[in-house]
Amino acid sequence: MTQLMRIDTNAINNLNRALIGFDRIFDDFENRWQNSSTNYPPYNIGKVREDEFIIEIAVAGFEKDEINIQVDQDQLVISGKKKETERKMQYLHRGLAARDFERVFTLEAHMIVGEATITNGILTISVTRQIPESLKPRIINIK
Repeated sequence: MTQLMRIDTNAINNLNRALIGFDRIFDDFENRWQNSSTNYPPYNIGKVREDEFIIEIAVAGFEKDEINIQVDQDQLVISGKKKETERKMQYLHRGLAARDFERVFTLEAHMIVGEATITNGILTISVTRQIPESLKPRIINIK
């Protein structure tokens, strides 16, 4: 039988104080575990080219004005909120989820979120890595 270890929050807080500048790592770690409790809506992350990626999220049943995409510092937040409909239907079986959602992705440095489209119930968001010229490797000529 396995035992679950209990994390001493006081020890983490003390460690946070000792690692000035790295304290955000612990917050990010904690947030990832809190946000991973749901798998709705399902998503894919694909690599198109070396520095181009796409995120695909299944949003069947949502209209484009019911979906919000926001970039906040290093986080891409996609949320969906269904509008109230006047027509109340009694479902005999409901296999398509239509509940509100929020999906958060942490972006790496120098990631630029591009356009978003919805096709056949799939929201596709393009993300590109654009490293500034000053950070790219360069060759120094010898004179």
